[in-house]
Amino acid sequence: MNSGEPKNKVDNTDDISVQDLIDKIKFVLVYVKSKWFLILSVSLLGALLGLVYSLYTKPAYTAVCTFVLEDAKSGGGLGQYAGLASLAGVNLGDAGGGIFRGDNILELYKSRTMIERAFLSEIDINGKREKLIERYIDFNHLRKKWNDNKGNVEFNGDPDKFDRKQDSIITDFVDLFNKKVLNVFKPDKKLNIIDVNVTSNDELFAKAFTNKLVETVNDFYILTKTKKEYQNVQILQHQADSVKLMLNSSIHGVASAIDADPNANPLMSTLRETSQKRQVDVQANEAIYSEIVKNLELAKISLRQEMPLIQVIDKPVLPLAVKKAGKLSSIVIWGLLSGVLAIVILLFRKAIVSSLSTRPL
Repeated sequence: MNSGEPKNKVDNTDDISVQDLIDKIKFVLVYVKSKWFLILSVSLLGALLGLVYSLYTKPAYTAVCTFVLEDAKSGGGLGQYAGLASLAGVNLGDAGGGIFRGDNILELYKSRTMIERAFLSEIDINGKREKLIERYIDFNHLRKKWNDNKGNVEFNGDPDKFDRKQDSIITDFVDLFNKKVLNVFKPDKKLNIIDVNVTSNDELFAKAFTNKLVETVNDFYILTKTKKEYQNVQILQHQADSVKLMLNSSIHGVASAIDADPNANPLMSTLRETSQKRQVDVQANEAIYSEIVKNLELAKISLRQEMPLIQVIDKPVLPLAVKKAGKLSSIVIWGLLSGVLAIVILLFRKAIVSSLSTRPL
């Protein structure tokens, strides 16, 4: 008997708890039903706000540029010439890809330097030349929001000589773009395809800024990656031109020596001394010139191997993809959220009132 009594008590307690839960649900439903007019009014007000939001929200345009990143080649057949090229200081490159290997190129697109260069670039929009930063300020009406001193800021001249206000504005723009406007990512981690997305309320700005940013990074990428190879080509080309001039001068010296005494006595060796010395200079310069030209061609091959490093696949074209809040969806979503919020507030208020009324004095 004793073992059965606790079980019956537990069952009764469970029955009471379930019944209390059912009673509370019924009470909530009755209470909500009694406030149907207030809830409906709040829902209609929310729906109206949703309609206003959809009408006054500007459309957001997204420009997408897709490109493939080509890593530097390992050198392949040039390996056999590496020792010869190194004698002339020619760097045939490596397969590592340097700082631009992997995801580092993504950070390059987000860097202040690249975004600032794109911002300060002049473009032609509808026959009018203007800087991208000026257009961004104009269509966002930022000068009206700034104070008088900041509103008169111009972005002409050398960026390295910008004052504190100019640098501050650009810094704010760079932070904003990296957080909300600019998105650079790899659609597939296994591939070297990269997407650059720019979202803006100005369709023409989104397209122009995307193209200019990709072009800016492309030029910087090529210049940096090929800097050593290009310098080697310039040095070797200068050496080749100098040696060629010396070779031509030596050849002219041999001809002049022969012309000075065309019928020299073959038994007198001193008469042939000058022409023989010139001939030695010719042979030495020929050997040097041949070696430099060989190294020059290797350097040019190495330079060609590094270019191009970025190949654009798709550029943004008009009309751009647009995202705008629809009227019907805004009305339904805002109406439902307003109704749910009204119910939650009413129930919370009712719970507080009930707890205060049942509290002992």
